[in-house]
Amino acid sequence: MSINLSIIGLSQSGRTSIFNALTKGKADLNTHIGAANIGIAKVPDIRLERLRDLFNPKKYTPAEVRYVEIGGNIKSIDGNLLNQISQSDALLAVVRAFNSDAVPHPDGSVDGLRDIEALFLEMAFSDMGVIERRLEKLASQLRGAKTTEKDRLEEEKALILRLQQALENGMSIRQLVLNEHEQSLLSGYRFLTQKPMLTIININEHEVAIASQIEAIYKEKFHGEGQNFVALCARLETELSELSDDECVEMCKDFGILQLGLNRIIKESFALLNLISFFTCGSDEVRAWPIMNGTNAQKAAGKIHTDIERGFIRAEVVYYQNMLNKKTMVEIKKAGLFRLEGKTYIVNDGDIINFLFNV
Repeated sequence: MSINLSIIGLSQSGRTSIFNALTKGKADLNTHIGAANIGIAKVPDIRLERLRDLFNPKKYTPAEVRYVEIGGNIKSIDGNLLNQISQSDALLAVVRAFNSDAVPHPDGSVDGLRDIEALFLEMAFSDMGVIERRLEKLASQLRGAKTTEKDRLEEEKALILRLQQALENGMSIRQLVLNEHEQSLLSGYRFLTQKPMLTIININEHEVAIASQIEAIYKEKFHGEGQNFVALCARLETELSELSDDECVEMCKDFGILQLGLNRIIKESFALLNLISFFTCGSDEVRAWPIMNGTNAQKAAGKIHTDIERGFIRAEVVYYQNMLNKKTMVEIKKAGLFRLEGKTYIVNDGDIINFLFNV
C-alpha cells in the first residue's frame, strides 16, 4: 500500500533538514514558499534484513514511506499545496526548540509549545473553513430535500456541527470518539485536525542526551489520541545519515544515541497509522508488505495482486522467529511450525506468508 505523510512546520523549524535526512535528499534548505519536496524513505526493519541474509535473494524490498515536505506556513500556501496536505495519510509537524544566532526564529524567540499551538490554530482555521462552506451547502440542500434524503442530510449536519463545536473549544477532530458510520460520513472531507500527527521537536545538539525528558514535557502538555512526539536534533541526524554504517555507530556512541531519531520517525509513522508488515520470502525476492493491523489473509493477499485476493485458496504461514530459528522450510515442517490458514485468518506483524490461489 502507498503510505503518504506530509511534513509541515513554521519557517526556520528545520523541516527541510528532516526531509533530507529521512529521504537522503538534497533539497535546498533555503525557504521555498509555494513548493513541495517529495521523497521516499525505506522503512528500517531488522527482521527483513535477517531474512535477506538467510535467503540471499536477487531482490530486497523494504516497505516505503512517501514524504512530502510542504514549503511555507499553512496560512500562506496555495490551494494546490493545501490539497497535498489533505491527501496525506498523516502529518509530521516539525517545531523548533533549538537556539541559533545564525538562524533567528521568525517570532523573535524559541518556544516549541507556542509553535505547536500556532500550527494547530492554522489547521483548525482550515477545517473551520471547510465546515462553514459545507453547512451553507447543507442548508441549501435541505430546503429542497425529500423526506428520506432530508434525514441523511440532517444527520450529516448534526455531525458537522459537533465537529465545529469541538474546534471552537480548542479540540482537534482526531480527539473525538467517532463510530464507524460517522467516520464514513467524514471520509470525503480530509480534515487536517482529524489526521494522525507526529510532532518532531527539533532540539539543540547538547540536549540529545535528555531527548526523552523533553518528549515527556510535550506529551503532558498535548495529550490526545492519534498523536505522538519525537525529540531529535535535525542537524545531527542529517550528519549521521551521510555517514557509513561504522562511522554512524561510532558517532552515536559519542552522543549517547541508542536509536537514530530518523528510524524512530519512520517506525512511529507506521504505529501512528496502525500499520504492520508481513513478509514474502524466496530466492527471487524478500519483501515487506505494509497492511492495516487487523487485516485478514485474503485482503492481505490483495496487497500483492488483486488476482491473488480474488482466487485465494489458502495461506501458508510461518512466524518470523520460527524461520530465523529453523533456517529452512524443511526444518520448519519437521518441527510442526508450518500452518495453513484460511481467508479470515488475521495476519500478525512479522508473518511470513505464501499465498496459494487459482484464477
